[in-house]
Amino acid sequence: MAKISITRPFRVYVDTSTIGGCFDPEFATDSLRQFDLVRSGFLSVVASDVVFEELKAAPSEVRDVLATIPAARIERVTLTDEIITLRDAYIRVGVVSERWRDDATHVAAATVARADAIVSWNFKHIVRLDRIKAYNQVNLANGYGILTILSPREVRYEDEE
Repeated sequence: MAKISITRPFRVYVDTSTIGGCFDPEFATDSLRQFDLVRSGFLSVVASDVVFEELKAAPSEVRDVLATIPAARIERVTLTDEIITLRDAYIRVGVVSERWRDDATHVAAATVARADAIVSWNFKHIVRLDRIKAYNQVNLANGYGILTILSPREVRYEDEE
């Protein structure tokens, strides 16, 4: 198989669970590796206003994770009417309920920002096959492409073992 050459870092939308995962014994190894890939220049972070708002209520060590990333490798996505409209479409068709609006907003922000993927430890509302299919059905019906949805465990780069 021919090797594919990537000329730019993958733009990966991270939700708050991947940041907090750096301090969770179950998720730390993969979350920390993901942010090491950002620092190494293989990935860049895409995060919406929702992420930054959720971080305000997080413990200080969680809030400080993004401070360890060079500012040039972080892209902040401002919530727009386009993102809100797509989020509301997910809720309207029942991908998630209104109660999980922020989870739908993460997916909508990643989609509208054209992130290469969204990465999350949220296996209830984001990283779950039925939800992934439903989010992408709504995306396609609204003129967007398919969004890759992964856990940090699945974020790998080239020859990494």
